[in-house]
Amino acid sequence: MKVENAKAQMRKGVLEYCILIVLSEKPLYAINIIEGLKKAKMIVVEGTLYPLLTRLKNAGLLAYRWEESNQGPPRKYYELTDEGKKFLKELENSWSELVVAVEQVKTNRA
Repeated sequence: MKVENAKAQMRKGVLEYCILIVLSEKPLYAINIIEGLKKAKMIVVEGTLYPLLTRLKNAGLLAYRWEESNQGPPRKYYELTDEGKKFLKELENSWSELVVAVEQVKTNRA
């Protein structure tokens, strides 16, 4: 098994959570979501992002609105729904528990 493959799988596992975190501050255009993820070295491309955004929208966690742009066609801005905000809080708790559990495993190595 290659390390790069394992790292990619780990990133995929937390990508939806990270998208929700990025959107927790304000509505964003898809490119801005990608930029926010790239700043954290969570590299994602549009071909990966759009299906995730659609899945989160279909689950009722995201909504979107169209906004006119001075630089071309209207842009779709994504934002968390109330359900999405609640779901994010649950994920934050789960993430904290997972981090503690992994650290405990690391500390208690045989």
